[in-house]
Amino acid sequence: MLLASDWKDYELIDCSNGEKLERWGDVLLLRPDPQIIWDNGNLIDKYVGINSHYHRSNKGGGNWENLKKTPASWRINYKDLTFNIKQMGFKHTGLFPEQAVNWDYMMEKIKRTNREVKVLNLFAYTGGASVACLKAGASVVHVDSSRGMVDWAKENVKASHLEDRPIRYIVDDVIKFVKREIRRGNKYDAIIMDPPSYGRGNNGEIWDITKDLYQLVSLCDNLLVAEPLFFIINSYSTGLSKDIFVNILKLTVGRTHKGSIYSEEIGIPIKDSDLILPCGIVTRFSNDE
Repeated sequence: MLLASDWKDYELIDCSNGEKLERWGDVLLLRPDPQIIWDNGNLIDKYVGINSHYHRSNKGGGNWENLKKTPASWRINYKDLTFNIKQMGFKHTGLFPEQAVNWDYMMEKIKRTNREVKVLNLFAYTGGASVACLKAGASVVHVDSSRGMVDWAKENVKASHLEDRPIRYIVDDVIKFVKREIRRGNKYDAIIMDPPSYGRGNNGEIWDITKDLYQLVSLCDNLLVAEPLFFIINSYSTGLSKDIFVNILKLTVGRTHKGSIYSEEIGIPIKDSDLILPCGIVTRFSNDE
């Protein structure tokens, strides 16, 4: 398992009975996580100073209960990257801290290569990967169907003082955008995607990872340069083995480009224990530089 263990501004303090207690800077948040099926005590009783507790609703969604004063937004750093954190609907904060393992990987690959690197970031959310790639010296095309998430990504780029770096922000359905890029003849040295299990675009487009992922990766293969630097698929979809993503890359990018394919779970260490919280799967095609 790949561990996001280099954080200083983020900490996974404890996990129990479907909930996780996290420190985001100076703010303590208690949020649900369905993978936490073990009992390590009642976290709301074990810890003092919790800022906010997210309660799930039986009807879907839920709400934040602020137990003490919680800022509307605040910033945290990962090494020399800066991100804006906010309490969102459906328990989120705008950042997945386990993705630090990918930020480190991408930044190292980009810095080590002896060429200009153009990155395509699909389902790019609030731009964690976009910020990392910009910081490493790449140019980025950032694509997400939500204007609000794209605006948030712009905030993160600015917070890391990278607003003068080459980045294009695209609000669009990912598959439609990729098809247009193929027609335009555009090419990329690296592609990143973080597809949801299920989603709906602004114009009613429906995304289903089990039906649409293979088509998307196949299309993206047409956008790669002859010797691509990397191709990354992140997944939080439960029930899909990492071998599924390996097979998809072998049948697409792996058939047309020389390199290696690797897949592994990613996770976050739980403080003061030898326990790890699994947080999804990353599958990478990489050149052998």
